[in-house]
Amino acid sequence: MNIDEHGEEILESLWIKTQEEKAGASAADFQARKALEQLIEDGLVVSGGDGLLYLTEKGLPEARSVVRRHRLAERLLYDVLGTRDKMMHDKACKFEHLLDKGLDENICVLLGHPKVCPHNKPIPPGKCCQAAASRPQKLVSPLSELRPGQSGTVAYLYAPEADKLQKLMAMGVLPGAPVKLIQSFPSYVFQAGMSQFATDREMSDAIYVRLTEDPVH
Repeated sequence: MNIDEHGEEILESLWIKTQEEKAGASAADFQARKALEQLIEDGLVVSGGDGLLYLTEKGLPEARSVVRRHRLAERLLYDVLGTRDKMMHDKACKFEHLLDKGLDENICVLLGHPKVCPHNKPIPPGKCCQAAASRPQKLVSPLSELRPGQSGTVAYLYAPEADKLQKLMAMGVLPGAPVKLIQSFPSYVFQAGMSQFATDREMSDAIYVRLTEDPVH
């Protein structure tokens, strides 16, 4: 289905409002009226009796795909290209429209199937996240999947539990911090800055590392 950029932006906003924020959205929230009318005509969006807009069963997967591509684009810009400025969102908006469906899965595999975007918002998983028998070399991997001697910088932390996140931050494990895995058994020992820490598998799974050096064999 051919959806223009304005239409994709509306779908993305509706997904965030209705699926994540559990809030409503009205036609007044969108300036691109022609694009909205086209989405309604195509059966992707419907206006409810309460005057609010909703994604239809046909529109949900389309909106989910747009959100996924946008957040993967942000992850790629942040982790691989080192984009840190306030314009990252706008750049990702432009980039997401260039990602053909299917190419987003290649990027997802390349990044190690990230779970959250740089703003800690969930990235809807794709088929590639469920199972992939053979995968190319990841650029970003959980610390638990590194080999001893492999190092890089912290790309992001995936720690939904506040206490786990606070513990990692207390260690100085923050995005951009250099890390190196020293050993993986019986516990995961890694170096962050000038200090070394021992963690379990669960904690190591929460640290996603942007690889900068080849593993030592």
